[in-house]
Amino acid sequence: MSSKRVLIITYYWPPSAGSGVQRWLKFAKYLPEFGWEPVIFTPENPAFELQDHSLAKEIDPSLEVIKFPIWEPYGIFKKLKGQQVGDPSKILEKKKPSFFERLSIWLRANVLIPDPRVFWVNPSVSFLEDAFRKGQYQAVITTGPPHSMHVIGMKLHEKTGTPWLADFRDPWSQWEFLDTLPMLPWVRKYHRKLEQKVLTQANAITTISPTFQRDLANLAQREIHLLTNGFDGADFPQEAAVDSLKEKDIEIVYSGVIDAIRNPLPFLDAFKKAFEKGSKTVRLRFVGKVSIAAEEYVKKDAWLAAHVEFVGYVSHQRVFEFYQAADMLLLLLTTTKNAQGNIPGKLFEYMASGKMILGLGDPEGDAANIIKQAHAGMILDPSDETQIMDVLVNFDPKEEMSHVDFIERFSRRSLTRELSCLLQKITLEN
Repeated sequence: MSSKRVLIITYYWPPSAGSGVQRWLKFAKYLPEFGWEPVIFTPENPAFELQDHSLAKEIDPSLEVIKFPIWEPYGIFKKLKGQQVGDPSKILEKKKPSFFERLSIWLRANVLIPDPRVFWVNPSVSFLEDAFRKGQYQAVITTGPPHSMHVIGMKLHEKTGTPWLADFRDPWSQWEFLDTLPMLPWVRKYHRKLEQKVLTQANAITTISPTFQRDLANLAQREIHLLTNGFDGADFPQEAAVDSLKEKDIEIVYSGVIDAIRNPLPFLDAFKKAFEKGSKTVRLRFVGKVSIAAEEYVKKDAWLAAHVEFVGYVSHQRVFEFYQAADMLLLLLTTTKNAQGNIPGKLFEYMASGKMILGLGDPEGDAANIIKQAHAGMILDPSDETQIMDVLVNFDPKEEMSHVDFIERFSRRSLTRELSCLLQKITLEN
């Protein structure tokens, strides 16, 4: 059976790190099994902060990756300010941002629409259009944010009629990040107008959670397909590789970022009260980038400082060693506007590890519902310290979780099968 070719337009690609990279790295890995030959279109010189060079090992040598130059406006501010301008989300956390930082945020909000990658749109369309007209691709996929990727897909679709699937890893006009920007009313309306064009013109739309699926369906008045993130069993190491990491009676691991919208303090307080006077040896490990505020909170408390370890950022490959060495996996969810639909990509890897998951967040959110269905643990209200302590005190590391059958639907291969069916459907309908 000859493969059909699909162009995947994504800003994030190795060596960039994060769940957005994993999503399309894994889809590209398994699509050939279902009759689709993926081709990646990504910036040659993107401006992303977190990098994981180990991910390059997961890229099949036969996968075609087209890297096309991008111009992003950060260079202008770098020259004006004399140094690199930081991530807008981090600048917004500052109590007293500088003039140039405030200016960069205002321009990000009101000039760079839909985002700072907008200058990549027209050059990319001009570069790709001829290949589409010649029939080199039978479908195109765009994944956002950044939502400029969808504008590229929309323009290619308008010019060539190629079937197009738009993948929303986060909302667009309803995205909580936009609410933090000093955005003028007409700019907000323009975002909605662009979003509506994408939602109307795409042949298929996918998103990562039931809440985002419902919200997008209300906006679009059409079917939105749920295509969650997942896990790849091939990522997990052999048990023998992690024996040296297991040292305490109870090892608790949190993997990922701790920032302004993920608050570890309620868990740290409950953790201390649950184990400070007990006989069990315990350790809490944070694997990933942690806010300075959280580190300072731990350093100021002698007991916490002795029982909490900040491992720092490690490669995605090495994260699985910490999963395997853990007795319990901690999940800290956001409590912001989009929190109910936020399903961290690591949740599926947590479940596949077979370890108990203790989460703090919305007990009725999408992540909580998946954990309940899988019998993989629980999500508790962060304010309920008594219940958190009760779970910790009564936790038995020897108790095995039995949710293997349920989580198979979230394997990267199973999810790619769903994606391939969607691609087949929109190409036959076209």
